[in-house]
Amino acid sequence: MAKRKLRKWHVPVAVLVASGGLVGCATSTQNHSTASNSGAASAVPVRAAGSGHGTVTITYPSPPGISSLDPSQWAAQILVDQGTILEGLYGYNQQNQIVPKIASGYSLSKDGLTWTIYLRHDARWSNGDPVTAQDFYYAWMRQLNPANSQAQLWASVLNNVKNAYQYHSGAVPASQVGIKVVNNYELQITTTTPHYILGELAVSASMPLDPKVVNAHPTNWYLPQYFVGDGPYIVKSFTPNGTITLVPNPKYVGHPGEVNRGNAKVINLVPGTTVAVEDYMAGKLDVALVGSPSDLQYIKTHNLNSQLHVAPDYSIEYLEWDHSAVPSPYYNTKVRQAIAMAIERQPIVQDVLDGMGGVTNTFSTPGWPAAKYEKGLPENIAEAKKLLAEAGYPNGKGLPVLYLYAPVPDVNQQGVPVAEAISQELQQNLGIQTKIVQENQTDYSALVWEGPLKGIQPGFVVAAGAVNWFEPANMDIQASQGIYFPGDYGWTPQQVQHVLPWYNTPYDPASVAKYGNPQDPNTGVSWNDWIPLQKEVQKDIAIITKWTKAQPAQWQAILSPPGTPSLQQQWNQIVQQWKSAKTASAKHAAFVLAWEFVAPESATTTLGGTNTGALDVQAWWDTNESEQEREWRMWQAYEQNSMTSSQAAVWAGKLVTSLEQQAWVIPLYYNETFYLEKPWVTGAQPNPWAWGNFYQFQYLSTK
Repeated sequence: MAKRKLRKWHVPVAVLVASGGLVGCATSTQNHSTASNSGAASAVPVRAAGSGHGTVTITYPSPPGISSLDPSQWAAQILVDQGTILEGLYGYNQQNQIVPKIASGYSLSKDGLTWTIYLRHDARWSNGDPVTAQDFYYAWMRQLNPANSQAQLWASVLNNVKNAYQYHSGAVPASQVGIKVVNNYELQITTTTPHYILGELAVSASMPLDPKVVNAHPTNWYLPQYFVGDGPYIVKSFTPNGTITLVPNPKYVGHPGEVNRGNAKVINLVPGTTVAVEDYMAGKLDVALVGSPSDLQYIKTHNLNSQLHVAPDYSIEYLEWDHSAVPSPYYNTKVRQAIAMAIERQPIVQDVLDGMGGVTNTFSTPGWPAAKYEKGLPENIAEAKKLLAEAGYPNGKGLPVLYLYAPVPDVNQQGVPVAEAISQELQQNLGIQTKIVQENQTDYSALVWEGPLKGIQPGFVVAAGAVNWFEPANMDIQASQGIYFPGDYGWTPQQVQHVLPWYNTPYDPASVAKYGNPQDPNTGVSWNDWIPLQKEVQKDIAIITKWTKAQPAQWQAILSPPGTPSLQQQWNQIVQQWKSAKTASAKHAAFVLAWEFVAPESATTTLGGTNTGALDVQAWWDTNESEQEREWRMWQAYEQNSMTSSQAAVWAGKLVTSLEQQAWVIPLYYNETFYLEKPWVTGAQPNPWAWGNFYQFQYLSTK
């Protein structure tokens, strides 16, 4: 089919692309390649700060910046803590494969629940202390402490540890958490369900801490004058949201048989710049991301091709249904399918991106394990026109404006130009009129990754599907994001209207009227305030229990893992906390915990999100979802609890194909990372995960 030529969108020389990606399975090997351009000779580069004398200057993302080096506080620290200044049990090698670091190996119980990790005996902290199992236990329990409300448990192995969230919420004692120190060099981790954890053990928040140092300086232990690390580098200087200078850790040994670090004597990490290529040309940076097609064209025409490299970026740009609560023809499957089939991807990749990516109609990149199990909708304008006519809207007649929500350029330079290209194609091919709405970082993030929001009109979000870290559960590259919350993909407008307050008010107004106001400090002090909640608990548990027993045995084991407290037991523990409370404020705090255990709220999540584990949410979900939505949830659970990439790929393919065929998600293209590296520098690693920029700084070397 002939491709229409899109007009050329001008994208100014600018900032880092916001999306990242996944490197695939841990058995594959990715190599960075040097991009070529015949007819352009290599330039003699300006000497940068490092100038080949052991110093490398490289950027980290800004925003969000790095305000703290504490691994439990998620931001850009993953780019420093994840194997650079703090080393975990497992980490990434230079091919982005999971390899042992502090660990010497592991064994797994027959039921797939208990991992016994064996630690090396020669690993040392930079102060000479041995790195032991107690150091990991200390760091993890520090995060789980109920008083640590800012801990990002999802960004660590703790996300899947038995009773981790229950202890963090105060519902069970620390002794019931699935972490056990067997001896100084043996640690047991018990998961809620069988789950592959090695990838999570490489994540920043799974790093250990030296208790002696952190206890002495609990709020600022990471400052240079106190800092003690077990990674290849230690902190020489640190300016919050500014430059970080790292130097080699003299006590570091490294895992035998692995390349554990390069030879860089000084690494200067500087905040990301909006003119990275210009700074690189001026000698201010030794390594720089190519943030836009215009940057790439500049490089190709200014004799820099020998310094230009391409690395895998396993992320997908796609159109995501915006889960609007407004009734419209776009809820009609044929209308969405027509839109998906009328989009011509090659002109977008060539004319908007200048080749900085590849065409795809599935959530896969070259070599992706789930690719062979996926089947997206093909490009076919004639069939798209036919589907639209069958739906009752020939040539788009009668259709309301389709909204396209895109991130502002500071979030993603390509978002608006891609939306403009899609707008042009839909108008040309189907007669559909569109309106592009630019969203700031906060609103855009909520629209992509949370539940239904007020004021959103029917249409799609220009979204980026990426992966936070390697594990089988990520085989769908976030295509199933809309399944996490009731009211997203597949729900009727009436159902979306029903759940809308759950996501857009701190505490659901209907629940406040029913159970009392958790924001009133006097509520919950008397047991009479608990009676409505108590009655609802019994009702909800009956509904949830009956529904769970009706599911396949494989899913039941995931929904109700053996050995975990039942819903009734969890409720009883909260009640006991109230009974044991000595003050009115402590009794009110127990009431708030009970309220949030039962009812929808976004006060402790974010507006746009809700506590999907609340009993009322679960009971409504189980009662009102369609058979299709139930299957999506089940397939997603099977994918997330697979122990290998190949197992997960099957379920991911089944799930994503269904979403693609119904056009709740419409893949557009996959990304690639282009970057510049001075001739005297090697070992720069573009971060293939969702956070972009660079990571694994420990591999940097100079010639």
